[in-house]
Amino acid sequence: MWHGQKSWNGVAVLSKFEIAEVTRELPGDKEDSHSRYLEVIVNQLLICCLYLPNGNPYLGPKFEYKMAWIKRLIKRSKALIKMEVPVILIGDFNIIPTEQDVYKPEKYIEDALFRIEVRKAFKQLIGQGWLDSIRTLFKDQQVYTFWGYFSNAYGRNAGLRLDHILLSPVVAPLLLEGGIDRQVRGWEKASDHAPVWIVLKDKK
Repeated sequence: MWHGQKSWNGVAVLSKFEIAEVTRELPGDKEDSHSRYLEVIVNQLLICCLYLPNGNPYLGPKFEYKMAWIKRLIKRSKALIKMEVPVILIGDFNIIPTEQDVYKPEKYIEDALFRIEVRKAFKQLIGQGWLDSIRTLFKDQQVYTFWGYFSNAYGRNAGLRLDHILLSPVVAPLLLEGGIDRQVRGWEKASDHAPVWIVLKDKK
């Protein structure tokens, strides 16, 4: 199931199991026509696939849109937590949560991906009870999911961690393992993002 448009925006969920659509809109703004959110049920999991706005350049309308979108996400995620069902928030958040998640923090101080307002919002989101699965599995490591195409970023490991898999309290205890297929980023014509994955226990 996918939700996309003729631009850079789009989200999708692929599954071997039947997919039941819940919504294609992040609640809170009827005028927002961008393809950035898809909520589906797969095998008793509520999966929220998202592509959060980049927000650059800071400061301007794009950053304001990003902050408004995050506020809507926080409101929706709070409602999902209260439902006490197994939920996964997954996708390109376009947020570098901490200094540990970027190769040179000082270079990104004025970047919308790393602005203090954005990081505070991500911390607020996590504070609702979500488990950051990759950070949990790689506590003290600098692991990245994105390397730009310029200045040999991949070769220098000048990366960022932008792609996140957040688990609700119901799902969090089922986390077994996970990782980042870093080598894929080095393939010819590969995405600037490397695949991020987790394995969960099969709780019937």
